Amino acid sequence: MRAHIIFWLFFMLFSSINSSTNNFLLNGNCRGHQRAVLLQLKNNLIFNPEKSSKLVHWNQSEYDCCKWHGVTCKDGHVTALDLSQESISGGLNDSSAIFSLQGLNLAFNKFNFVIPQALHKLQNLRYLNLSDAGFEEQVPKEIAHLTRLVTLDLSSLITSRQNLKLENPNIEMLVKNLTDITELYLDGVAISSSGDEWGRALSLLEGVRVLSMSSCNLSGPIDSSLAKLQSLSVLRLNNNKLSSKVPDSFANFSNLTILEISSCGLNGFFPKEIFQIHTLKVLDISDNQNLSGSLPDFSPLASLKYLNLADTNFSGPLPNTISNLKHLSTIDLSHCQFNGTLPSSMSELTQLVYLDLSFNNFTGLLPSLSMSKNLRYISLLRNYLIEIYHPIFLRAS
Repeated sequence: MRAHIIFWLFFMLFSSINSSTNNFLLNGNCRGHQRAVLLQLKNNLIFNPEKSSKLVHWNQSEYDCCKWHGVTCKDGHVTALDLSQESISGGLNDSSAIFSLQGLNLAFNKFNFVIPQALHKLQNLRYLNLSDAGFEEQVPKEIAHLTRLVTLDLSSLITSRQNLKLENPNIEMLVKNLTDITELYLDGVAISSSGDEWGRALSLLEGVRVLSMSSCNLSGPIDSSLAKLQSLSVLRLNNNKLSSKVPDSFANFSNLTILEISSCGLNGFFPKEIFQIHTLKVLDISDNQNLSGSLPDFSPLASLKYLNLADTNFSGPLPNTISNLKHLSTIDLSHCQFNGTLPSSMSELTQLVYLDLSFNNFTGLLPSLSMSKNLRYISLLRNYLIEIYHPIFLRAS
């Protein structure tokens, strides 16, 4: 009974947004009708008031509901609800007839039931965040009907369990109609799909900028069709079973800022050209023991801030042009096969905070790092360096 009441409340609140504006209030105030329904919604949701920072403040004393925490309005109309981190555990089942809502954030709650199928009623929805909300079992096929979605976040990374799964519908059925998607977060969703299946499905999203699919049970190889995603800025595929080479075509992602493909069983040689992507700020290919490669000459236009090659089979010397990484704050090259002397140009890495070169074959003198005023951690264990005062150096703040 409670579920039907909440369903009706959402219907009454948002199905009227596109109707006549006879009751429209000036100066951005929300309609009295919407205000009343929001208050009724609060009364029907099951949440912990002691952990609430939004719902607990919805009350009669504040007449303009557009000023309430978690409520977004445009011209007096409620257009988005942010009910994240409200410890909501119930009262939302089958209550998604929010016809004109454009944004809905239910992240970090405690629902512990399936995603309501009635979500397909949200035909105007452009932003949907259900991350770490406690939803479980199969992702409903109705989400594929939300064809105006620009951002979809179903990720679940707080627990080691994969509570959500994409089997029927599978990944292709989910995304084939979501052609407006620019940000897709499926981290921790059990997809269990082979490379050609998930690769070809995602290649349909030619406008996607953020693709985050770590810990999804994906298997390889990485399909060449991903080369179509020329708008990619963020690509995360950590903790999957790709057992694949890194495609040379990744170097053609000219807008890439973050590439994270650690712990994926990658093999072969890592394309040097990827290091040359001028926009790249974060590169993490760590924990891929069969992935080989060497560092290139770095361009003065490089933007790298975070570089993690730990536990790979990278080898060779560090180039003198490492000094071109002016923005570099973290570099982890531990447990690799690097050798040679450390270039004196490392002293020009003034933004360094974390430096780990342990378990390699470096020789010679340690360059001065006195210019790295922010350096907080350095490890040079198990090398053949001459001038080492202590394997771990902590600089006081």
